[in-house]
Amino acid sequence: MKGASFRFVAVAMLALGAAGCASAPDEDFDSADLRGLAPSTEGASIETPSTPLECVPYARARSGISLYGDAGTWWGKADGRYTRSHTPLLGSVIVLTGYAGPGRGHVGVVSALVSPREIRLDHANWLDDGAIYRNDPVADVSPDNDWSEVRVWNTRRHAWGVRTYLVEGFIGPSPTSSDDRVAAE
Repeated sequence: MKGASFRFVAVAMLALGAAGCASAPDEDFDSADLRGLAPSTEGASIETPSTPLECVPYARARSGISLYGDAGTWWGKADGRYTRSHTPLLGSVIVLTGYAGPGRGHVGVVSALVSPREIRLDHANWLDDGAIYRNDPVADVSPDNDWSEVRVWNTRRHAWGVRTYLVEGFIGPSPTSSDDRVAAE
């Protein structure tokens, strides 16, 4: 019985670790909450890889940023190693915090700068399905327009997600030209 209990605990810990980048499916909400932002979802897609992916290895491979560990630790680990900003840059990695409890996070790579309040994101395992979400719309919903709070488009439901996520910031692999900054800074 002791061995069965150990196996149960090990499987439970593995499942909790895998959920670090997973989000519960979002409910629809009134898009008026996004101050009239209705994204063009052209190019947004979901890919199902042969092996389910997690957000951290996907963001690391896609961005070239060589950080390891749970997504919730990336912001601190990037200090002194990579450019950190509170403004999205093309190719930078967004770090969401408090994602599934304290210390948990999610990371994705900025694939397009649409407007001062909207970007596109490439990320994996967003809806706890191991899939890759490409050109997924993300809106800045922070009261001060400072990218400290965002909502993510739910591509499966074709609606904005119901949750607001806190943003620690954006990690860039190297200094980037001002041409890559979001317009109207």
